[in-house]
Amino acid sequence: MTPQERWHAYIRHHDTDALWEMLHPDAVFESPVVHTPQRGREIVFKYLKSAGKVLGGADFAYTGEWHTPDSMVLEFTNEIQGIKINGVDIIRWNEAGQIIHFKVMVRPLKAVNLLHQLMGAQLAATQPNR
Repeated sequence: MTPQERWHAYIRHHDTDALWEMLHPDAVFESPVVHTPQRGREIVFKYLKSAGKVLGGADFAYTGEWHTPDSMVLEFTNEIQGIKINGVDIIRWNEAGQIIHFKVMVRPLKAVNLLHQLMGAQLAATQPNR
């Protein structure tokens, strides 16, 4: 299975064991609301697992997808609490197909502010283990 197929399978099934395996131990996560990159599998896992709970509802959809040999950009939409969210996931992986860098960009500002609030609450509630 390609890295793209594995990511889409994770989005469909939310298999956290599969997510853990996809992440390189030195993976980096960049958030629209955290000023510094988050480094290491444990924290990247925590952010992506939390994002799945906050953003991964019934209205979440990828609406566009672009690939290079070692990366992909996925445009997404969702609506939470009446706010329409538009964003992109920019994912890079290594030769072994493990995610080494994950960047999220979101618009409009109302959506960024809402996600900041919801992600903060979800991250606080997330247990440190898988």
